[in-house]
Amino acid sequence: MFKQAVLIAALSATIAGPQSAGAAQDYPSRPVTMVVPFAAGGPTDIVARSLAEAMRKPLGQTVVVENLGGAGGTLGTGRVARAAGDGYTLLLMHIGFSTAPALYRKLQYDPIKDFEPVGLAVDVPMTMIARHDFPASSFGEFLSYVRANKKTLSMANAGIGSASHLCGLLFLSAIDADVQTIPYKGTAPAMNDMLGKQVDFMCDQTTNTSGQIKADKVKAYAVTAMTRIASLPQLPTMDEAGLKGFEVGIWHGLWAPKGTPKPVIDKLVNAMQAALNDPAFKQRMSDLGAQVEPTGRATPQALDAHVKSEIQKWGPLIRKAGIYAD
Repeated sequence: MFKQAVLIAALSATIAGPQSAGAAQDYPSRPVTMVVPFAAGGPTDIVARSLAEAMRKPLGQTVVVENLGGAGGTLGTGRVARAAGDGYTLLLMHIGFSTAPALYRKLQYDPIKDFEPVGLAVDVPMTMIARHDFPASSFGEFLSYVRANKKTLSMANAGIGSASHLCGLLFLSAIDADVQTIPYKGTAPAMNDMLGKQVDFMCDQTTNTSGQIKADKVKAYAVTAMTRIASLPQLPTMDEAGLKGFEVGIWHGLWAPKGTPKPVIDKLVNAMQAALNDPAFKQRMSDLGAQVEPTGRATPQALDAHVKSEIQKWGPLIRKAGIYAD
């Protein structure tokens, strides 16, 4: 009986193997969908659409971006976790991929077990900005003002688990202050209220704030990278402006559902690496203050290791703050 079961399994593998190899060899034979678990027009959506266009030529197929927001990015992420592992449904997600396990008590997917990593794409610094008429003129004055007026100030974010929420959480922890935080359903409404002077300040990605800063519609105080960024050279880093060691980078990665064949993953890795080296893509990211990851980090191994280290980094901080999204 045991020998018969082994024989059947071997025959099944023989039959399925060539079909699977053939499907991988023909991949992609139709458009690929890249799911962004946030609203259109936001920072992650901007990165995704730029990457999708840059991957089109090396893949030989259109990459369609589909926005599926909600629940801090977990709805769209869960959708990809349940999708067929054929390479036609991908996930472009940011640092929230690694913070969700601590933020959600009942997460509907496992970030390690339910996905096949493809690679790291870009790292986006954050900027500390405030309404245009905020009293402080420098980052040092900003720190002093927030500490002295923490009971009356408000800080916006794009929702629980968003990049702006995480940056704000780390900032308030670093300065040992607590202000009223106002979560929005996305970056756009948070920025709209900032422009309307309904909230006082927020920390958000350069891909979302650069345009408003350059148009002088908000006050900008510092960036969260350890070195100044070329697109906003006038802004000091938080580290050099007085908040020593402060650094937050909103990295973005690409995943496929678990079970996606390795030959398909290999094609996606090659296409992604070609996209990251595309001059138009690199210029677009540079204009927005984003840093394109080197080829050596645009690999499944690098992304997998990075996610695991980020889970260990953010989990204790989130649990200590007692913040839960459900």
